[in-house]
Amino acid sequence: MNFRKLFVIGAAVAALGVAGASLAQTNAQKSLIDQAKVEGVVGEQADGYLGFRSGSSDSALQEAVRVTNDARRQAYAARAAETGVSTDVAAARMFEALLRARLSRGEWYRNAQGQWVQN
Repeated sequence: MNFRKLFVIGAAVAALGVAGASLAQTNAQKSLIDQAKVEGVVGEQADGYLGFRSGSSDSALQEAVRVTNDARRQAYAARAAETGVSTDVAAARMFEALLRARLSRGEWYRNAQGQWVQN
């Protein structure tokens, strides 16, 4: 099997891991995050986690981001163990393979250089 096929299969398996991890968040938390993304308060990051683009005093949103990032961390760790890479590498690969592609027009993401970029 060539590298491209392995990468596609690996990305699909990892996507299932992130999708499963997102079940840790409630529907209300997902809605808070989705709205914060639209408003530009929260964005995806090249490290595979959600980040605050601007400060937020909303404790419910902070908790939603924490819960989501904790679930992602667990999924990335499992993926890393399966593939023999570090959790950080697995997380960054997930951003490149799946999370960045799912960004809606106008949403923000933090690139590997640490700059916030609007999609």
